[in-house]
Amino acid sequence: MRKEKEKRVLSLGFQIAFALVFVLMLAVLELNKNTIVGFILIALASGAAFWCYLKFLNNGKKLFKALFWPAWLACFTLILIITWPPVKAVKAVDYRNPVKTDVVHVQNGDLQGVLTKDGKVEIYAGIPYAKPPVGELRWKETYDPDNWEGVLQADRFAPMSMQPVHLPIYDSLAQIIGYHDYRISLKDNYREPVSEDSLYINIWKPAGKAEKLPVIVYVHGGSLKTGQPWYADYSGEGLAREGVIVVNMGYRLGVFGYFADEELMEESADHTTGNYGLMDQIHALRWVQKNIGAFGGDPDNVTLAGESAGATSVSAICVSPLAKGLFRRAVLESSTVAPVRPTHSFRSLEEALRSGKAVKKAYACDTVDDLRKVSAKALLAATETEHHVTVDGYVLTKQPYESYLAGEFNEEAVIHGYNSDEAAAFLIFGGATMKNYESNVRGYFGKYSDEVLKLYPASTDEEAAANWSDIWGAVFFDYPHYCLNRLEVKNNVPVYEYFFSKENGRLGPWHSGEEVYLYGNIPEGSGLYDEADRNLSKAMRSYFLNFAKTGDPNGDGLLKWEQNRNSEDLMEFGDNYGMIKEKEHELFDIMDKMQGWNF
Repeated sequence: MRKEKEKRVLSLGFQIAFALVFVLMLAVLELNKNTIVGFILIALASGAAFWCYLKFLNNGKKLFKALFWPAWLACFTLILIITWPPVKAVKAVDYRNPVKTDVVHVQNGDLQGVLTKDGKVEIYAGIPYAKPPVGELRWKETYDPDNWEGVLQADRFAPMSMQPVHLPIYDSLAQIIGYHDYRISLKDNYREPVSEDSLYINIWKPAGKAEKLPVIVYVHGGSLKTGQPWYADYSGEGLAREGVIVVNMGYRLGVFGYFADEELMEESADHTTGNYGLMDQIHALRWVQKNIGAFGGDPDNVTLAGESAGATSVSAICVSPLAKGLFRRAVLESSTVAPVRPTHSFRSLEEALRSGKAVKKAYACDTVDDLRKVSAKALLAATETEHHVTVDGYVLTKQPYESYLAGEFNEEAVIHGYNSDEAAAFLIFGGATMKNYESNVRGYFGKYSDEVLKLYPASTDEEAAANWSDIWGAVFFDYPHYCLNRLEVKNNVPVYEYFFSKENGRLGPWHSGEEVYLYGNIPEGSGLYDEADRNLSKAMRSYFLNFAKTGDPNGDGLLKWEQNRNSEDLMEFGDNYGMIKEKEHELFDIMDKMQGWNF
């Protein structure tokens, strides 16, 4: 009787363990985006394993019992591998048999897009705006695309530019931990494509006939080494529903976009190297000038926008002589290269060339031609060092700061700003405690450290962490915007600055948290946002739309957004909505002394 009882208890324990492991396997398959076949196979394999347990394991088969768990896990591993998510192009819309647009003629041929399910927005995805920068064209200037025959079906996004990619399960966990909005779906069991052949443009426009609509050209972020044009937060669909045309593009990233070499300068007719990603973006702006009229857009009313590394790019393009006349206004979210010495994503040409030599050495290549023969995938290892804009003498003729002092810039009006918790995402694994707070400060500020420590005293780990987050965010994000604002004011450019502080159930005011508001893409029915979030989004995009139309964000029904003429008047977008005063001027004064700011 006692043996029977022990047997039943053991059986119950096994069943609980079995059920937990089975659920974990299903979770791994879902998070890793394995195909539906994987779920079917693991269900069948698990059923067979459980049957084996019932038939053999309670009948004294000790060897079988010892091998059961390893065998079942080995079976799961095999299923995980053979049902690995395939690579598939991302569709412009996700409903079956999408309705097609009329055929549109552009400079290189005819194309046809698709309509959103409600028929209100037309999307044209994956339009070539340049020749693929592959083979001999790797690390060359951007060239016009070849013409195509027939009607190009612009219903899928082109691959994202070459960049390091994670396992699908890593990206899923990032959505859960960072964004808190992971959704189980049967439509995303695939991996998104990555390719050197990525210079394609995407367009969102209001459905139907249109003429002379304002155009917003957006440059995505990602530290100039990652990112893709189709991310939902900055999709052009939200703004296109309200009467503007939105354009974005893929551009060369990392080592493919920012590698510099003297040999490349010599072979270039323009004697340039190191800014291939910027040249791509400028070429996309040229494409817009030539072709956007076919979609009902006004080439004389283009606003250039970008976030993070995208704003770095916009900031550089604002002072590039190559971009003169290609846009009128600029929107810069959470980044600029306006300081005397930009605090990130920028380096001198000398630094870029030294780094380029190290790349050639790392790949045992004597010449650029040798390096062009290295596979794109193998070259990705160099991405961590090659993702910085530089003054190459062609795309950028001088430091952006110096260009503004000389009155050389392209924008007629500016919206720019930053978020209240920019540093959070970057300091998840690198925050400060009392053990390292002072050394962190002294490591960056040198002889000005005592001044900073006096401004930001800390006596607990909590204070140290909060202070270092504030300082880090100010150095890399807030201060560059302060510099840009003063340069715009010096040149009599209308400039409007914001401070985004809205908490929510998702990213909140972390880096990039404002985008889903500004671009009008808060998902309907999402419980991560409430009515206050939706009302704030409506106000923010109304300012954006007014700015894109006229250069002034203000309009009926909106609080007055004052120009930031004294570089301390900001519009706060948060639980508090209205004009506030900049709070970090004392730290900015220290940064000015460090940088040698002299006007």
